[in-house]
Amino acid sequence: MADCFLTLQRQQITTLAARHTLPAVYAWRESSWTVVSPAGSGIRDAYRQSGIYVGQILKGTKTGELPIQQPTKFELVVNLKTAKALGLDLPTSLLLRADEVIE
Repeated sequence: MADCFLTLQRQQITTLAARHTLPAVYAWRESSWTVVSPAGSGIRDAYRQSGIYVGQILKGTKTGELPIQQPTKFELVVNLKTAKALGLDLPTSLLLRADEVIE
């Protein structure tokens, strides 16, 4: 999940996953030191959009009038270095689909 608590604890979570050689998938691109991250636009963009919403509310816009927004850009980031350290062989089809492969 990409909630606030897990986002704030992402370094500890990824460290524990690596220590116990557990492959993991994360919602944010910023966790790309992990094996696979099918991410939206990233934490910074999510927080920027939240700030825009807060600004509109402070200017008097009713919350019910704010549009529901979803990410329009999704990236698949694969960390090959981490995968190799965990002893994982990733399929070529996954690597070809990735927007970025970290070696």
